[in-house]
Parts: sequence; structure tokens; C-alpha cells
Amino acid sequence: MKKLIDNLLRTVLVVLVLSLSSCQEEYEEIDQGGEGQAIAANSTTAILIKNTSSYDGSFDNIVDGASCFAIQFPYTVNVNGVDVTIDSKSDLEIVEEIFDELDDDNDVLDIAFPITVTLSDFTEISIKNYGELEKMARECIEGGDDDDIECIDFVYPITLFTFGVDNQQSDQVEIKNDLGMRRFFDELGDNELISIQFPVTLKKHDGTQITVRSNAELAAALETSKNECDEDDDNDYNDDDFTLEELNDLLLACPLEVRQVIRDEVDNTEQYFEQLMTFSQDGTVVLASATTSITGTWTTSVAENGVLLNVDFEAVADFTLGWYVYELDDNLIKLYKDNGNKIILKERCDAEPSEVDRETLISMLQECEWIVKKVINQGGEIKRLLGYEFQFKTGGTVILGNGVNVSQGSWDIGLNSQLKLSLMITMEGEPEVSYEWPISELTDSRFKFNIDDSDNEMVLLRVCDDSADDGDVTEIRNIAMDGPWNIALYQEGEIQLTTAYTGMEFNFSTMHQMEVLINADPVANGLWRVLRDSEEGLKFYINFDTGDDFVGLTNDWKVVSITSTRIELTDESDDGSLDTLVFEKP
Repeated sequence: MKKLIDNLLRTVLVVLVLSLSSCQEEYEEIDQGGEGQAIAANSTTAILIKNTSSYDGSFDNIVDGASCFAIQFPYTVNVNGVDVTIDSKSDLEIVEEIFDELDDDNDVLDIAFPITVTLSDFTEISIKNYGELEKMARECIEGGDDDDIECIDFVYPITLFTFGVDNQQSDQVEIKNDLGMRRFFDELGDNELISIQFPVTLKKHDGTQITVRSNAELAAALETSKNECDEDDDNDYNDDDFTLEELNDLLLACPLEVRQVIRDEVDNTEQYFEQLMTFSQDGTVVLASATTSITGTWTTSVAENGVLLNVDFEAVADFTLGWYVYELDDNLIKLYKDNGNKIILKERCDAEPSEVDRETLISMLQECEWIVKKVINQGGEIKRLLGYEFQFKTGGTVILGNGVNVSQGSWDIGLNSQLKLSLMITMEGEPEVSYEWPISELTDSRFKFNIDDSDNEMVLLRVCDDSADDGDVTEIRNIAMDGPWNIALYQEGEIQLTTAYTGMEFNFSTMHQMEVLINADPVANGLWRVLRDSEEGLKFYINFDTGDDFVGLTNDWKVVSITSTRIELTDESDDGSLDTLVFEKP
């Protein structure tokens, strides 16, 4: 009796399946019981199973331009003149890297034929030339509309049962992989019935696994997963498949270093190179160098052509645009927009954004005096300004002098034409310092300025209260002022020049003034200073701005040793030779 009831139920199920298989738009109505549920080979559930187990050919679109097949490994391509052997999917990244090396070149890829391609049904076909390859590629449906389902996979093994039209089980098969599943369904006749041994495990694109226990649950899971991920079936191999959330996470994770900026086909990279962009949760973004800090706003959105990053700086037009994000990886973001606009940003978790702003710099400059360590104009050092003192006054007045000669002008802190925070000096009679000086280095005791493409440089050292709180500086000054002094040794490298100063007396007096006498008659005047350089230690500045006889002595000498009767100074030249200057009391 039990066997008769089972047969009757099975007959009713077969009739129900056959009647529903004629209408493919809806899933077949299946009893939600346990094992033994049968589906027809041409049912919607069977088609979903075939599409899920199809071979995915989209991973090598950078080479073959077609998602419905892939070239079998190994094969060889020539990329922009470089031969590359493709042995695995990871080797395809080499092709992309070569394409990305230059942004304004025409990328060329040649395949070494013959090749063998694998179709979605795992059929293998030999291709002899480009003509055959292009013909097959044209037959593919691109843009994400191809049949294969790539966002979910079967976890094997899976056991299947087949039934004939007499409703008798005809076979039992254990499927071990997608190849076996796809071929199993391809070989079925339209009237054959299949039963799946449940439960079946499925793995989604994000790695999570789900378990289904009936045909209805299986069909719903496969259908739902069709559009859950970007299957990358188009030929934009450079989009690197990322979500809006992944973009936001990378923007907020760390500061991003500017590596390239091209706006309206003009390369402005040098202006912004290695500056940092810091994106914050509140929608603000800061573009900063060591001394520049400009704040703007940002948002992200999904547009028709991809993920969009909108940046808006009131004072920085080169960044202000709605940028498409065309590449995103662990530490790199590439942005583009039509008409030759491109930005490349690199993740720099080790970098700290600058906290220096205009008001802070103004306060630092006004607080103390700033001594000229170096001024280079058009590549030549202006020795006559060595040891001169800048005083940056409130109200925008600046004074430059050596205690005797004084020049006056105006100053400010602002952005130059390249949007770099700069010290702007205008001083009549001092053209060598009258520039907009972009700040390249900044510490508590030193400012360094460089003007791009001009070989102009200036270095200033901070001196507060004439270094009154530095005991070493005070002691050396007191010894120096307890003169007079004679030059006991002056040597440039191996050349002895001491005799040129025989009979001369050197007096170091207050207000940083010095005088040279011969037989009690003054022959030259100059500037002297003792100060501590944070990078080079104790320095003894001597500056004779007139007279060829003393030009060799003009230098910022390093203090080697000092006693009440002897002062030894040295200076290492650019060529590595050592100059030595020794003063002794008569």
C-alpha cells in the first residue's frame, strides 16, 4: 500500500512539473517537502543552475575583450613592446601595470597565436588568428547582460538523481565541480527530470555561505544573487570593482598624498606634488603641505558611469570637480574626468597632516629676530647679507639691517600664485630678498624658503633676546669682545694665506660690529655674530661686505675651540676641503 501511495504522489508531481515547465516566466510550484523533489531539465531552476555553473570568462577581458570565453593558460602577449607570459590570473596584473605606466600613450597588446579558449559551457576551441578571435568576441553580450551568474557558487560535492518519463529513477551522480554540473545539465534531454539531494551549500561573492533545503529556496537564492555584485563583464578592466563604501573607507582611513594632477590637459603635478589630502567624516577635506592648509568639502555618490567623488575648494580650482574613480586598491586612488582631467592619490598612513596656518607663522615671525644664514639669488650666494637681521613688525613693516645699514619694507604671509604658503617681502634697495618666498622647511628655530625653477633660496635662523639665555653663546661673545685679536692662521684647504693679515688687529665690539686696524688706523668694518644653529651647533659669523682683502673671511664659521687667548674656527667647503681660521691675542 505504501509503495502504491508513493507512486501516485510521484505521478501527480510529474504532471504538475510538466504543466508548469511550459511557462518559464515564473518558478515552478514545488512541494516544500524533503528529498526527491523533481525539476524538469528545461525548467527555470535548471537554467539558473546551468548559468551559475557556467565558466566565467570575464577575468581576462583586458586581453581578449570578451566575457563569454577566456584564453587558456599559458599564453604569451606583447604589451607595448614587452613580452609577457600569462601563466595565471595574477599575471594579468602585469599587463595592467604596463598599460598604467604612461597615461598619454596608446596601449598596444598583441597575442601570440594559436591560442585555446574555454567557452561558458567549458567547450574548448582553438583560435588561429585575430580575425577568428574578434568574430567570437562580437558574439558575446557585454555590459553585464550575459547569462552566467558569478555572484554565487555551489559548494561541492552535490548529489543528483535523474528520472525517466516512466517516473523511475534512472541514475545517481555525484557532482564535484562546475564543469561536472554544467555538462550534466547540457547532456540532459528536455523531458528528463532531476532531483537534488538537499541540503545544498552556496558561497556568495563576499565569502558568506548559505544553506538551501528545497528547489524553491535554491531558485530564489540564485535569482537574488544575479545582481548582488559587479560581475565585471564590461571591458573596463581598470575599474577594479569597488563599492561606494569601500571608496569611503579608503578616503577616511589615512591621509592621501598627491602624486599627479592634470587639469584641462595641463600637468600641474609639481605645484601639488606630495601634498596631503585629509578627508574627514564631517565632509571636510584639507589640502596641506608642510606649511599650507586649505579646507574644502567632499561627497561621494553613485553615477551612471561609476562611483563619483565630488571635491570643492574655493581657492583651488584644479581639485574642484566631480571626479570619476576609475581605479582603487589598497593604497592608490585614480580619478578622472573628461577633457584631460586626472588626479592620482597615494595612501600615506605614516604621514601627519600639517597643523601650521597663516596666523601661527605670523606670530612666530613677530616673536623674535631672524638672522640670515643664506641667501641665494639665481644660483649665486649673496654673501653681503650673511648675519643680517630681519625684524618682522606688526602692521606689515619689516626691517633688515646689520646694526649700521638698515633697509625697510613690507611683509605678509599668504598664498603665492602656486597656492603655496609664502613669506612675501617687498623692500626697495634689497632686490635679492624682495620675493614671494614659499616655505619649504619649518622648525621652531629655522625657516627655509625655495622658489621653484629660479635657484632662489633663503634660510633664516630664529634668535630671541639676542640668545641671552644661552650660556655658551654669552661666554664666547664675552671672550671675543675682550680683544684685540690677531689672525694666527688662515688656510683655505692646503693653501696658507695667513701672511696676508699680518699686522692687523681685529676688534669685536657691541651691537655685533667689528673693526680692523693697521697701526691703530681703521681699514675695514664688518658684522660679527655668535649664535647657535639648531642643525650645525655654535657658529661664529663674520661678514665684511666691502673690500676684496677680507672677502675670504666672510663666512658662518663653526666654533671648534675657544679659550681666553685663542679662538679656532673651521668651515667645510662644498668640495669637502676644510678652511681654518684661528684668532689669538697678541
